[in-house]
Amino acid sequence: MNNLIMFLLVAFGAAVISVILTILILKNKYDKRLSDFQDSVLKKQRDEVQNIYQTMRAWRHDYHNHMQAIKALLSMGKKEELSEYLDNLEKDLDSIDIAIRTGNVGLDAILSSKVSIARKNNIEVNCTAKVPQDLKVSDVHLCAIVGNLLDNAIEACEKITEGAAPRFIRIYIGLFKSQLYISVSNATCEKHRRRLSELVTSKLGEHGFGLRRIDKLAEKYDGYVNRKNEPGIFATEVMLPL
Repeated sequence: MNNLIMFLLVAFGAAVISVILTILILKNKYDKRLSDFQDSVLKKQRDEVQNIYQTMRAWRHDYHNHMQAIKALLSMGKKEELSEYLDNLEKDLDSIDIAIRTGNVGLDAILSSKVSIARKNNIEVNCTAKVPQDLKVSDVHLCAIVGNLLDNAIEACEKITEGAAPRFIRIYIGLFKSQLYISVSNATCEKHRRRLSELVTSKLGEHGFGLRRIDKLAEKYDGYVNRKNEPGIFATEVMLPL
């Protein structure tokens, strides 16, 4: 009898240890995937911002050449050619504009980088954003939420064949009912309405982490996430207490 009890205790102990080891292994794998994802996001955002400043430096480098061309056209009295030249310069400046001023430096940087990428991919972007200086949500978490929202919006628009349908992203960030309100809507190639649960679970890898990251951060600050999925358009609203 004692031997049987001892055997059962050993077997039970071995089972418990096996379960604990399995949980630890799975947790380590998840932590590594999450760490890799966060590293890739940070690298991507760093590269995006770096790309903007490199483009600006290149434009400033060409500044004297532009001035010489303008002076030459003026001296020759070629008003039409000068007007066309200035129009092209204005378009070039618009494509690298980082003058999005929300009141938050980190948010300015992430919005500028994402908007620049979207426009380079022929996606029409309309952005209105203004935030108060004092926020309950940290700058890092605010940028993580907005960055993930825009990454998904850009990805959805890139799946639309150019010319087949409008490619657009609408961004609004401001105060609503004493809360920070974030709204991002974008065009999609979806022809039928899909269940939101199906949409979230169908996103694998980085995109799946991105969606869960948004939900977790909103939950952390006692916020609220609402997703609306209609044919041709997808919208996400995030409410964060001030």
